[in-house]
Amino acid sequence: MAALTVRDLDDPLKRRLRLRAAARNRSMAKEARQILRAALQEPLQPTLGLGARIRARFAALGGVQLPIEAREPVRSSPVLATRNVGDFEGTGVVVVDPWASAPGT
Repeated sequence: MAALTVRDLDDPLKRRLRLRAAARNRSMAKEARQILRAALQEPLQPTLGLGARIRARFAALGGVQLPIEAREPVRSSPVLATRNVGDFEGTGVVVVDPWASAPGT
């Protein structure tokens, strides 16, 4: 069997353990083992994550429904530095050919 040493036990706590053990006709060590056994036989409570704990804390206030704004359609982004401008015809992609001469030059 394993041994356990408990250090820095407060005097009032030790006195209560001694009195409790005497009331049950047990040694202090046997009473401490019985207290530990009883405490550790209780089922573990599942721990909630941070989000669930925050939600539980504010649940009494009620939910908040925020309106979802309509979004604009995503613009097509230009493709830069390509000589294969023809590959993108009919796709709706704006193609910028850096090798083409600028308009008006």
